[in-house]
Amino acid sequence: MTRKRYGEDDILRLIRGIEVHCSSGMDVVSACRAAGVSDKTYNGWHRKYGGMNHARLSEMKSLEKENQQLKKIVAYPEVNAKFAT
Repeated sequence: MTRKRYGEDDILRLIRGIEVHCSSGMDVVSACRAAGVSDKTYNGWHRKYGGMNHARLSEMKSLEKENQQLKKIVAYPEVNAKFAT
């Protein structure tokens, strides 16, 4: 079976769909099956993206990018000092 990669927008849409099924009385495993994902995948997505909307997702992505840049600055201070002068 080939693995399918979902974009973050698709993940948010699937999470919302599964939550709608669950609120209508369907159990999580059945709702995940109906959406075409495993319950383990859903639980991982729910931990990472649960309660997010598109604005918070873009904010999280920009903060992750900024965090990576700051880690590079801290990790290589001698290189950054040469370029600063």
